[in-house]
Order: sequence, then structure tokens, then C-alpha cells
Amino acid sequence: MTGHHPFDANDASDAPEPDPAPAVDTEARWPMAGAVVVSAVLTLLLPDDLRLGPRWGLPLAEGLLLMALISGDPGRISRRTAALRGVSIALVSVLASSAIWSTVQLIDDIVHGGAETSSATALLLVGGSVWVSTILAFSLLYFELDSGGPATRAHHMPPTPALAFPQQISPDLNATHWRPHYIDYLYLGFTNSTALSPTDVMPLAPWAKIVMAIQSLVSLVILGLVIARAVNVLV
Repeated sequence: MTGHHPFDANDASDAPEPDPAPAVDTEARWPMAGAVVVSAVLTLLLPDDLRLGPRWGLPLAEGLLLMALISGDPGRISRRTAALRGVSIALVSVLASSAIWSTVQLIDDIVHGGAETSSATALLLVGGSVWVSTILAFSLLYFELDSGGPATRAHHMPPTPALAFPQQISPDLNATHWRPHYIDYLYLGFTNSTALSPTDVMPLAPWAKIVMAIQSLVSLVILGLVIARAVNVLV
């Protein structure tokens, strides 16, 4: 009669299996690409004195950089290379520089009386275009700088992100493997420009606090001066 060993190999099936590794949460390229295209179109529609460089200069540069990103990492954002990271940073830098330049020139026109300040309708259209451009530029800036960029976020999230979303700071949501996508950063850029302060996203890193403060200040100046000038023209 053969006895049954208490640690028989068949008992191994009763042991709990380790939790599977979370799947890589990549995101589609098109929302970010769409924001770049809209920003380029808004740049084309601006008056010449509010545009940095020749009429087609910035849109062409933005288009070439975007095409380089799409060709290097098409479909979904997942590749982590120094070259693609450099192109992404260059694209965001061009967009941010264009938005800030247009803001400065708009302020100068309002203060000293530019061509578009004589009509309330024209001023509101131009001011609105510049304001939307700043929202898109800053949203892409957050998108690219937070936690190493979208490709890095897809593979690994740091314990303490630069920008803390509700899903990351509320244990009740149980969103351990949640990743922010471009729409989350676009919403951050919009609310920071309208509320002029953090709403549901908290800046934790020093750079995030500085960038959000700059965006709030830029938005305050644009909205305040444009509305005040438009009301003055109407009166």
C-alpha cells in the first residue's frame, strides 16, 4: 500500500497564481495630431503682425515634425527612442513659442492700437484664436512632459507623477493601472485657462506648477485685455 505524500505534485495546482502583469496602455496618435493641425490652421488665420515668421513657416515646420513622429511611431504611441523624444519636444517648443509670441503681439496691439483693435468683432475673433492656440500649446506641453511623455507612461508610471489626476490620488476609484491620455491634458489646459487655477488636476512637480502659473497668467491677460478693449470699442 502506497501512502500519499502531503506535498504531492498534484497539490501545486492549488497554489495561487501570481497576478498577471498589466497590459501596456498605449494611446492613439490622432488626438494629439489633430490638436497640432488645429493649431497650425489657427496660425494661418492670424494677421501677419501676430504671426511668428512667414505665413507658411510655422505650419510647415509643425507639419514636418508631426509627419516625422507619425512615420517613426504610427498608429498608437508606444516607441521610446531618443530621436522621437527629441522630435516631440521640438514640436511642442515650436507650438509654445508661436502661442506666446502671438500673445505678446496681441497685447502690444491692444495697448498701442493695432489694426484689429478698431473692430470689436475682429478683436474677439483674433483674441479667441490666440486664446485657443495657447490652450492647445499648453495641453501638448503637459502631454509631452508629464511622467516622461506618452510612450513612457504607456509602459511605466512613476510612483509620484508630475501631474496628479483624480484617478491617481483617490483610492476609492481603484484605478491602479489607469493612464492619462491627451484628452485629459486638453481638459487640464482648458480648465486652467478658464478657472485660472488648478481644478481636478494637482501640479506636484516644480515645473508643472510654474507652467500652470504661466498659462493662467497668459489666459488672464488675454481675456482681460481683449474683453475690456472690445467693450471700449462698442461703447
